[in-house]
Amino acid sequence: MGTWAAGPFGNDFAQDWAEDLHESNDLYFIGDTLDNVLSPDNGDYLEAPFGAEGLAAVETLLRLEGRGGVEDDDSAAIDEWVDIVKDKYKSRPDLLEKAGRVLDLVLAERSELRELWQDSEHFDAWRATVDGQRARLQGG
Repeated sequence: MGTWAAGPFGNDFAQDWAEDLHESNDLYFIGDTLDNVLSPDNGDYLEAPFGAEGLAAVETLLRLEGRGGVEDDDSAAIDEWVDIVKDKYKSRPDLLEKAGRVLDLVLAERSELRELWQDSEHFDAWRATVDGQRARLQGG
């Protein structure tokens, strides 16, 4: 995985996900991504691409809720999409609940993404980013 930042959009998987999101003008793609992460088909191990896409979906949902994180070059495509659809957005408690479960899975022992970050010198920064998403998710 090409990674250049600890934020939810600082990797190739999330950037590819953001490109696919632009083909959508509703929440279906976000919901589908969360469902893919939570799918029992993942078995006992959550692979890194699913984890990275899940974090991107959670962050996009948080931005729609007005609880987004840092806006930067990595988030530019998502911020553009949020600006386009935000006037049509209605809060979805079911998706917010799924987002919390996605964060739990990404941080779990059976998460490849967590393992990859844990093996790097930037684990604390990544963990702080995910914990920040959780705090913003719960703060609403």
